Amino acid sequence: MESADLSRRSLLQAIGVIIASAATPLGWTDIAHAMDGMHVGTPAVADPKLTFFNASEAADVEAVAAQIVPTDDSPGAREAGAVYFIDRALATFFSQLAGDYRSQLAAFQSEFRKQHAGSASFASLSSDQQIAYLKGIDKTPFFNTTRLLTLLGMFSLPSYGGNRDSVGWKLIGFEDAHVFQPPFGYYDRDYPGFVIPLKPQ
Repeated sequence: MESADLSRRSLLQAIGVIIASAATPLGWTDIAHAMDGMHVGTPAVADPKLTFFNASEAADVEAVAAQIVPTDDSPGAREAGAVYFIDRALATFFSQLAGDYRSQLAAFQSEFRKQHAGSASFASLSSDQQIAYLKGIDKTPFFNTTRLLTLLGMFSLPSYGGNRDSVGWKLIGFEDAHVFQPPFGYYDRDYPGFVIPLKPQ
């Protein structure tokens, strides 16, 4: 159990480093403003649909995301629905990245077909084959952007389209609840009209 906790802690530390050092055309202020505006303007979607990707593109992006945060004894990017976050982000609050990302994804798929002519798609490969292929493209803008968006989709508010059933928050032990401790909120603890919403508005 101790080694498992250490492994999980190492994973979370690595995620923090990746997010902090991710190469992205957007500054962190831009990211925060874009996501904040989207959260305020659009309610959560119970049954998400793809709007940016077609089915083939979504399958490949989901497969890449699932290797970035894999499923083991805990849910990963696939269970968190990270691909729906990425799809929604590129169609809306990160639309300034959409053109470049679509070109990068097309190049990723084209190069894959050249190297694996007998395979239907990247998503159709075994996990070991996917990892081997990704090791050759892990410095590309496509992979860097996908990695960043996958992590945002794992740990941001579920109303943004990812973090399904709050699996990302459960992974890191985060509870979406008010903290009634000084200096934040302690004065509201006993207010009779105060109701903590169960889900983001």
